[in-house]
Amino acid sequence: MQITRGMRIVEAKAYVAERLGVSPFDLSDPIAMEDVRRERQLGRITTFEISYPTQSSAMEAKFRIAELLDLPINCVQRFRQHAGLA
Repeated sequence: MQITRGMRIVEAKAYVAERLGVSPFDLSDPIAMEDVRRERQLGRITTFEISYPTQSSAMEAKFRIAELLDLPINCVQRFRQHAGLA
C-alpha cells in the first residue's frame, strides 16, 4: 500500500484494517490475524509442518489478498495472463 498507493504507514494500516474489518491494532496481533486469515482464506503462517487440505494454497491466498485489498499483485496478474484469465 505504501508503494502502490503512495500511502504513509499509518494510512496504509488504516486502509488494510478497514478492508479486513479489524482495527489497526489487530494487524499486529498474531492470534487475531490467524482468525482473519482462516475466515477469509488468505493463507496461513505455519510454524510447524502440518498439512491443511481445506486451507487455500499460497497462490489462492494471493488472489484473495489482491481482490480484498483491490491491490495489483504482479504474480497474480502474470498468472492470469499465462492461464488466459485476464
